[in-house]
Amino acid sequence: MDYFKFDLSEILSTSMVLFAIIDILGSIPIIIELRKKAGHIQSEKAALVATTLMILFLFAGKSILSVIGVDVASFAIAGSFVIFALAMEMVLGLTIFKEEMPETVSVVPLAFPLIAGAGTMTTLLSLKTEYSTPNIIVGILVNMLFVYFVLKNTTRLEKLFGKTGLNILRKAFGVILLAIAIKLFRTNTGL
Repeated sequence: MDYFKFDLSEILSTSMVLFAIIDILGSIPIIIELRKKAGHIQSEKAALVATTLMILFLFAGKSILSVIGVDVASFAIAGSFVIFALAMEMVLGLTIFKEEMPETVSVVPLAFPLIAGAGTMTTLLSLKTEYSTPNIIVGILVNMLFVYFVLKNTTRLEKLFGKTGLNILRKAFGVILLAIAIKLFRTNTGL
């Protein structure tokens, strides 16, 4: 059955898109701040909860949208605007989306919305319009392994890249996200 056929190019594409939107390397300063407040972050639990949320939304997101009367293409177009705004934040150093920093850290602020936030959920449904579900799931799992690695090694990575290196990575992935946003918009509008 073709549905379960794995396609390496689709897996790479979905992995790169999710890597850019999750932006775990760009989140290192936030993770360090959360770690300072909590003293310890349960990396395994955060990665597992984020993975579960993303896979559940991948399967149930379309149903949720149909309940409120929105088709996937419209959601993908709206998602392209959200991704565009996130990319502009990354490239220009703006703060468009403001989130409250929690006083106590738990899985909730780390797994959702930091890792599996609105941009990630929007991206998942947008990807579903272009790629097969098994390839998207593999892309999610690849990213969650990387997220887990980053959560376990946050302070080492901060020292390795430095503030300048993290800023360069953030801007580079911002440009990639801009291109992804434009592609999603064009694909779902027929332009």
